[in-house]
Amino acid sequence: MIVAMASPKTVLEIDGIEVPISNPDKVFFPATGLTKLGLINHYLSVGPGVLRGVKSRPTVLKRYPNGAEGDFFFQKRVPEKRPEWLQTVTIAFPSGRTALELCPVDMAHIVWAVNLGCIDLNPWPVRRFDVEHPDELRIDLDPMPGVPFSAVRDVALLAGQVLSEHGLVGWPKSSGSRGIHICVRIHQLWDFTDVRRAALALAREVERRAPDVATSAWWKEERGERVLLDYNQNARDRTVASVYSVRPTPNARVSAPVHWDEVPTMELDDFTVESMPERWASVGDLEAGDAANGVPGIDGSAGSLASLLELAAHDEAGGLGDAPWPPNFPKVEGEALRVAPSRRKKDKKD
Repeated sequence: MIVAMASPKTVLEIDGIEVPISNPDKVFFPATGLTKLGLINHYLSVGPGVLRGVKSRPTVLKRYPNGAEGDFFFQKRVPEKRPEWLQTVTIAFPSGRTALELCPVDMAHIVWAVNLGCIDLNPWPVRRFDVEHPDELRIDLDPMPGVPFSAVRDVALLAGQVLSEHGLVGWPKSSGSRGIHICVRIHQLWDFTDVRRAALALAREVERRAPDVATSAWWKEERGERVLLDYNQNARDRTVASVYSVRPTPNARVSAPVHWDEVPTMELDDFTVESMPERWASVGDLEAGDAANGVPGIDGSAGSLASLLELAAHDEAGGLGDAPWPPNFPKVEGEALRVAPSRRKKDKKD
């Protein structure tokens, strides 16, 4: 249900559930005039696609109480005062602490989150029925300052080629921010450590093939003007904006799925809340597949990490150990030092 008119307070009936919307006319994007209700209407207009990206996944609440230009905060635990119909799931952080997180199962859950000020949606790569084994490997391509978006496109195409060589199907989308995401459905046979290990092996392979434009270096001082393949986005408790998420940019960019043949010429500003209705009408739900013609969608394309893990083992046998983890993770056996190279040299000299 999409509502065009609003009042100081309104109630939407979605999936048979009444969802109260406070301040529906509140402007979330001053540059475009997009309101909270307008943001809700965007998500409802791409309902099947956006729900596919978050359904049954623990989802962090990234809240912008004063809109896209205001401060935001992450709320990992759902509020104690919440609707009885709201679905949740318990997840564990690297620290060992646990939390009850939002677990969307229908559009009512997404609208409820937007009403709290969530602009983009940030799900875990796991499903509620097994929160210890991801069903998605995520490639996050992040350009360093000064790197043109054309370089991100080139690295994305190379990453897609490497995935294919290892028997995996990548589903590219604009990040909506500065880069490109590639989502890869996998069988739920490996834990977070193994999925991250496979992502690191892929990042290193892409870097070997294009060392002037791609990097797996964790330390900023080692990245240069290259595109980072952020393998640590596959560590536990790391999330990326889901498909069709609106990002807090002035023009309300959307993290939109694209065909591989669109990647060489795509631009981030091609995909906004304003342009999305026409694109949805034109290309449809790209990740749905085409069952009538035997073309699987993203949910039907799960593959094995075995080949990438063999590549990881080969790298390790050749002397490439584990790469640094984010600072909030417990120390891992065999991990590289969590000190920037320049600081290491200074400490040694001192």
